[in-house]
Amino acid sequence: MTKVQQKLFAMQDKGYQAGSVKLNPSVDPETIIGVRIPALRQLAKELKGTEEAAAFLSVLPHAYFEEYLLHAFLIGFIKDFEQAVTEVDRLLPYLNSWALTDSMRIKAFDKAPEALLPHIDRWLSDDHPYTVRYGILCLMNYFLDDRFKPAYLDKVAAVQSEEYYVRMMQAWYFATALAKQYAATLPFIENTRLEKWTHNKAIQKAIESYRITPDQKAYLRTLKKK
Repeated sequence: MTKVQQKLFAMQDKGYQAGSVKLNPSVDPETIIGVRIPALRQLAKELKGTEEAAAFLSVLPHAYFEEYLLHAFLIGFIKDFEQAVTEVDRLLPYLNSWALTDSMRIKAFDKAPEALLPHIDRWLSDDHPYTVRYGILCLMNYFLDDRFKPAYLDKVAAVQSEEYYVRMMQAWYFATALAKQYAATLPFIENTRLEKWTHNKAIQKAIESYRITPDQKAYLRTLKKK
């Protein structure tokens, strides 16, 4: 057992482990240690910039779910944009859970979102479902406010996948887009640009949002596919 693994098992919470297994059905339960996110983030802060962290990041694949989370948190500290992209590209093919992709927030990307667009295009066209999910997540996190362009809606609508966690992210993206860019997004729902399940899930999630007005919710209900 490596030193990092020893530290992770020292923070194990059996009760949390059981819940984490249920929340991550795509992950082998035997690989989930059961470490709470705040504890993992604290460990990442302690390891940041150390030789131990560099050695840990250099080795893939990992044995445990929490190792991948820790890996993602450590990448998040990287300040150089190109280095951060390189490290994200190394990690993405190994991710096998929505919780892993959705936990990655990279400081270097926060500072230069526009430079991320060509990489998002690569990720959206990838064969690995969690890489695609991460690409959609980046468009949702960085390009639904001041940087929004209607063309980004087309990018997400064009994604074709049978994978549940890709479709769910598409639905989440369009529900959020309805909340933030209603006029531009509504035609995608009115013209049924999305696959039936994704279409209905996007409407459901939008209706559940406090950012959608009662009148908008009432109209969206009429657009559900039967």
